Amino acid sequence: MKLKMKYNLAVCFSLIFLLLSCKNDNEKRIVENKKEIQKREVILSNIQKGWVFYDTPVTEAAEKSIASWNEWRMILAELAQKPKKTIPAFQQKSKAISKKAMALNDNIPYDYNKPQIKSRISTLITKVRLLDLFIHLDNIPDKKVTKLVAEINLELVSLQRQMDKIVEKSKIPIEEGESELRRMMDTARAIPNTPVIDPNIPRVE
Repeated sequence: MKLKMKYNLAVCFSLIFLLLSCKNDNEKRIVENKKEIQKREVILSNIQKGWVFYDTPVTEAAEKSIASWNEWRMILAELAQKPKKTIPAFQQKSKAISKKAMALNDNIPYDYNKPQIKSRISTLITKVRLLDLFIHLDNIPDKKVTKLVAEINLELVSLQRQMDKIVEKSKIPIEEGESELRRMMDTARAIPNTPVIDPNIPRVE
């Protein structure tokens, strides 16, 4: 009888201990989940504040290029659409921006198909892909994300200024009369060369 009572008491204490342990574990899990939710809310808030892209042209050449460069128009339109207030929405948006940025290499207009433009597009693509990588991490580094947004804006401005430089440079020959100088040089090249006189050939006085 005593053994049975001791056994029952042991079982009761074990059950109580088990229940208390489960309760403590649940409480810890609830606290950890609450902290994780708060952390993600802070990250989301920081990303929302820093997610401001230069989605409108800042130079005349860039504005005019919207009509003829479809890929350029599409990436600006993508940047203009701010995601809804969830991290998955920002992840989806960064993926879409990355896709549009890589498409810039496909159909560069003839006037802009130059190393200076290609190098800036390449740098822009690198920054955008890094943004897409960081925002898809389990622990999103929100400071790096917002810093990359600022860097992408700088690359967008750099690309547009280079477009302006190319347009301005194309006007220089006409404005400074370089075309006339080139025509004169071409005419000079067309004059036949003076024949070389061999000194050994006797000359008629």
